Amino acid sequence: MILAMIGPFRRGPRNRRHMRLAGTGGIALTAMAGMVLMAAPRAPIDYSRVRQPFDIVITVDDLSGNGRLPPGVTRLAVADLYIGALKRHRVPDAFGLVNVSKLDRDPDGREVLDRWRRAAYSLGNHSYSHMNLNRAPSLAAWKSDVVTGEQEIARRMRGADWRYFRFPNMAAGKDKAQHDEAIAFLKQRGYRIAEASVSFDDWAYSDAYARCRAKGDAAAIAAMKAQYLQAVDDGIIRMKALSHTLYGRMIPQILLTHLSAWSADMLPQVLDRLDAAGARYVTLQAAQRDPAYQGVDPWEGNQLMMDRVARQRKIATDAIPRLRPADNMKGLCR
Repeated sequence: MILAMIGPFRRGPRNRRHMRLAGTGGIALTAMAGMVLMAAPRAPIDYSRVRQPFDIVITVDDLSGNGRLPPGVTRLAVADLYIGALKRHRVPDAFGLVNVSKLDRDPDGREVLDRWRRAAYSLGNHSYSHMNLNRAPSLAAWKSDVVTGEQEIARRMRGADWRYFRFPNMAAGKDKAQHDEAIAFLKQRGYRIAEASVSFDDWAYSDAYARCRAKGDAAAIAAMKAQYLQAVDDGIIRMKALSHTLYGRMIPQILLTHLSAWSADMLPQVLDRLDAAGARYVTLQAAQRDPAYQGVDPWEGNQLMMDRVARQRKIATDAIPRLRPADNMKGLCR
């Protein structure tokens, strides 16, 4: 399968969410033996022209692990790769958001959390089973899912600040009443919301990567990497444009990533690109002390913060091109 890449950004109305199948003049989707994803060559971005120092936090969802594993790979090996890359780039703290139910799924899951802590990286709560609030059977069931397993996090974070919560799928309520009750519940338990301001959609690649590794499809994997790194380059530029449009400055950024085999393999290159763009790595606590993260927000925790703020303030961002989706991963290497 050949999927020809379009340009780095999508323009147009917000509701055009999915890639359209077309002929070779649009987004081409053509059957081919080997089912290979091919990327059109792109000139590298000259970061020296856009370099501007900015603070950024690395946050990592879905510990002890996200997505499928390639053959022969363990959750602990993934965590070690992730931690090694973070240490080489002198990241002072990577805040890991935990789904405690995964400790029963993964035989090495508890050791993943223990090794994360031995690296002096923090843990917070991402709900027991990754329950999406908007699709929860009831608010009571969602509250129970938040509380279940807290002790596994608290025990490892003894003496440290662990009461940060990120909504699974960044879904913070199907309506305002549900959102507000959920936020009130979290705050009663002493939680702060772990916001996120930027994502490169690493989660979308995890399962396809495991499938392609299992099939030994090196060409598909190489093209996946090219597409993803283009999305990282584009996302950094979008992040800076949004921040200046909304705040007139670069606010501290909070990057949402996931602890998967794909993300661990790609993290060194992601961090290289962030470094080249001017990144200074800081803690979640330091970033969220910035005024941009303070004050009353009627939809706190819901989706990426800068996009949310733009909608709330009715600030037009049509001139800031959007990243295109990675829907072409769904059928790859099947």
